Amino acid sequence: MDGHVRAYLDRLGVIPEPPSIDALRRLHRAQVERIPYETVWLHLGEPWTADPVAALIRIARHGRGGYCFHVNGAFGELLRALGYQVTRHVGGVHGPQGPDPGALSNHLVLTVTGLPTDDHPSGLWYVDAGLGDGLYEPLPLRPGTFRQGPYQFTLEQEIDGVGSWHLLHDPQLGSFTGMSFDLAPAATDAFDVRHRFLATSPASNFARTVTAQLRHADGTEMLRGLVLSSVGTGDGTARVLLERDEWFDVLADRFGLALDDVAPNAKDRLWARSLDAHQSWETSQSPARPASVSSYSKRGSRQS
Repeated sequence: MDGHVRAYLDRLGVIPEPPSIDALRRLHRAQVERIPYETVWLHLGEPWTADPVAALIRIARHGRGGYCFHVNGAFGELLRALGYQVTRHVGGVHGPQGPDPGALSNHLVLTVTGLPTDDHPSGLWYVDAGLGDGLYEPLPLRPGTFRQGPYQFTLEQEIDGVGSWHLLHDPQLGSFTGMSFDLAPAATDAFDVRHRFLATSPASNFARTVTAQLRHADGTEMLRGLVLSSVGTGDGTARVLLERDEWFDVLADRFGLALDDVAPNAKDRLWARSLDAHQSWETSQSPARPASVSSYSKRGSRQS
C-alpha cells in the first residue's frame, strides 16, 4: 500500500479492509469527523490547486483539510486506492433561489458503485465529505428523505431540471439550501476554473471569511471568522474569539489544524486579517440593528 494512503488511514484512525458498505460508512464518518472543511490555507495565501493527489498528500502528511475540491478529491483517491469503484461528478451548491445551471462546477461530488444491499440493490451510493455541515454517512442514490443526526436531507431525481440529482439540506439548520449534480463522470480538470474564482475573487465568500468545520454524529462544529458555533450540541450559543492564542488553539484542538508547517509571521498575518475582517463587519452594522453574532457566523457559507 502506498505510504501516503497509509498515512491518510492513520489520520482517520481506521484500518484498511475490503470494500463494503459498512467499511465505506466507517471511512466516511472518519473523514468528516477528522478532516476539516476549511479555508485557512486560502487566507494564509497558499496557492493550492484543485489537484486531488496533491490534496491527499496535504491531508495525509501535513495535517490539512480544504474545501470540496480538496477533501472530496482526496477522499476519492483514497477510496480508489482501497479498491472502491469511485466516480467524480460536477455539482452546484445553490441558495434559496433554487438549482442554477451557472452554479454547476462549484462543487465536486463522488459516487461509489458495486455495493448492493438488501434494501438498495443497485449498489450506487452518493458520497460527499465536502459540504461542511452535510452528510455524515453515504446516502443510497435513490429518491427519499434521510435523517442524519439533527439534519434532514432529501434526494430528488431531476428529469428536466438542473443536473441529474438534487440534494435538499435541512430547511431549518442547513448552511445552504441545496446542491444539484450531474451523473456524467467529470475529469479532474473540470473544476479548475471555478476553483480559481472561489480561491481568488473578491466576490467569493471563501476569500472573504476564513472557515473551519467538522461534522459529527450529533451535528456540526464550525468556526467562521472569529465566531465559534455549533449545531446539534450545547445551547447553540456562538462565541467570539478575540484572543490570538485562543483562536489558534481552537483551530488546533477542535479542528485538527495545528499549522505546524506555517511560519510564525504567516500566522501573524492570518490573525491580523481575520481580526480586521471581524472588526470591519462590526463597523458595518447599522446602529439601528445591533450586531448579531449569528448573522456574522453565516458569512463564509457555501455559495454558487
